[in-house]
Amino acid sequence: MQEITRYDFKKKPKKSNFLMYPLKWIAAYPYLWTRGFKCKKVNMEGLKPPYLLLCNHGSTMDYRMMFRSIAPYNPNYVVALDGIRDNGEFIMRLFGTIGKRKFIHDLSLIRNLKYCVNELKTIVCIYPEARYSFDGTTSYLPDSLGSLARMLGVPVVVLNMRGNFLSCPQWNKIHKKVPLEATLTQIATAEEVKNLPAGEINMWIHQALIYDDFRYQQDNHIRIAHPQRAFGLNRLLYQCAHCGTEYQMNAQGIHLWCDACNKKWELTEYGELKALEGETIFSHIPDWYRWERQNVRNEVRNGTYRFEREVDVETLPNAKRFYKQGIGKLLHTVEVLRLECMAYGKKKLLELSPQALESVHIEYDYKKLGDSLDISEHDDSFWIHPKNVKDVITKIALATEEIHAFALENSPKLRRTKA
Repeated sequence: MQEITRYDFKKKPKKSNFLMYPLKWIAAYPYLWTRGFKCKKVNMEGLKPPYLLLCNHGSTMDYRMMFRSIAPYNPNYVVALDGIRDNGEFIMRLFGTIGKRKFIHDLSLIRNLKYCVNELKTIVCIYPEARYSFDGTTSYLPDSLGSLARMLGVPVVVLNMRGNFLSCPQWNKIHKKVPLEATLTQIATAEEVKNLPAGEINMWIHQALIYDDFRYQQDNHIRIAHPQRAFGLNRLLYQCAHCGTEYQMNAQGIHLWCDACNKKWELTEYGELKALEGETIFSHIPDWYRWERQNVRNEVRNGTYRFEREVDVETLPNAKRFYKQGIGKLLHTVEVLRLECMAYGKKKLLELSPQALESVHIEYDYKKLGDSLDISEHDDSFWIHPKNVKDVITKIALATEEIHAFALENSPKLRRTKA
């Protein structure tokens, strides 16, 4: 059997190399200038590193906007392992990155964050949603952020960015020229972090990270006239709001439609849905998405939710390459998420309980290989591509979060741990 090298998460991060600053400047400043980027700073006067920086996560624009907003300081920032793999570990460490697998509890990450604020005296930057927003609003946020802030003992700053999602939604990875803006706010001083309960800090963080990019577009009359602006919207809006059928939605050009009932909508230049005939039902895309979530919640709570399918499996044990593992079987119910497959020539059974899995990372048309689901354990990540089905991963992601929330409600001990 081939010897597999695992990523070493205990490796201490480095300060961003000073030679990287000009590269960041070239990547960020000219591009953001063309977008008219502005950053409003609140309670930031006199604040210097170290501090904890929490950012919302809309698209690949985020890194440019973050760098510009906190200049002239360089952060250490948490990056998922696939992001390190895409750019190379050597280069990414020069930029000051801290490696992480998504949606697992990682003591090495805590140690590395402490090392950055206590020894390197740097800003530590985290995107707590841990994946790009699907609908331009706040995604799942863990309840442990207040506890993390208390553990680090430094000021908490939130960067709330707008226009980043509209520029390149994950279901439509076509870059569009959209005005960008951000607000950089110190929401808690070091003294407040020391004295306030974790739950209150967590509430402040959650409130500061609320955003809605489609509302931002409409309130500011931002026109997006791209002829393919609706392409891929069926990946997000997989259930017809008119007839309720799942996985029969399609989108092309400026239109979204259902193949089951033939209901059709236009995505207007100002980000609203408009039915070509009859009632629109949902004009605001996040409202449609929330309706899908509510339907999934109902399935979870009445015990009818179930997904079972053959999947193509790849693994990412390190930041160097993916390893193809052939065909496996994925089962997802209210009781368990179970993956059966081969891994490096041996049978593998990965089982995760609702309590253990808060959320899951998904990618639409990842690397042109189709929709993907990323499920991790501490020493490996399993990238799963459902076979012979379309648009199923959004529902799996919603179900994972709703199953975890349901388990939390029914487990007083777990609920106290999260508080």
